[in-house]
Amino acid sequence: MSRETIEDYLFPALMLVIAIAAWEAYVRLAHVPSFLLPAPSEVMTTLIQDWSTLFASLLITLMTTFEALLAAMIGGVALALIFHLWRPLERAFFPFAVILQVTPVISIAPLLLVYLSSGEAVLVCAFLVAFFPILSNTALGLASADHNLIDLFELYGASSWQQLRLLRMPAALPYFLGGLRIGGGLSLVGAIVAEIAAGSAGSGSGLAYRIVESGFRLNIPRMFAALFLISITGILIFLFFTALTYMLLHRWHDSMRARER
Repeated sequence: MSRETIEDYLFPALMLVIAIAAWEAYVRLAHVPSFLLPAPSEVMTTLIQDWSTLFASLLITLMTTFEALLAAMIGGVALALIFHLWRPLERAFFPFAVILQVTPVISIAPLLLVYLSSGEAVLVCAFLVAFFPILSNTALGLASADHNLIDLFELYGASSWQQLRLLRMPAALPYFLGGLRIGGGLSLVGAIVAEIAAGSAGSGSGLAYRIVESGFRLNIPRMFAALFLISITGILIFLFFTALTYMLLHRWHDSMRARER
């Protein structure tokens, strides 16, 4: 590992440690009550004490997040392929996908609760948020193949299916992975927002409900602990898809090879 790479990781970690230490010192020295701003040490203590409840809620939120992301990945790629193969269909239906993307999910959730159960409504909301980045990036990637290579394929008499399989789909892979990194984080955001709108309680409660519940009870340390779990989950999702992108692209794609130099 080069010196520059070590510094790239060291400085952000050092700044994070300094920020947490400053937060802890401020709360202790200023005697800030925990219902206003708990110290990081108190947040970690609460996280350990309430781990069984928070972890069960985390699993529910994660299940919704990954189910929505899987559905968005399959639906987005399939629809992007259909749009590429049949342009009139793209012109007819792509505006609907844009409308769903620009409409705030918090405004859609109450309407979905009229027709669906709370769990189904949360899943649909998370799907809608993650769907458009995957669809738009994949469609852009399919249309971004090198025109010189397209001419070469046509010169050798390659069929449309051969062009799609051997040229356009590999060219679209970096775009698809970029959309997947975006969609992974957005599916978690959509699940959290939809859980808050749904307001489901009991054994099926996700982390968002635990945050709302803690706010009502003025249990601010638990609220921060739940927020900490959500943040860590989002970071891990992003790192996972970043590592997947590197594994799939670093041997041949210029975007990854340039970073290694």
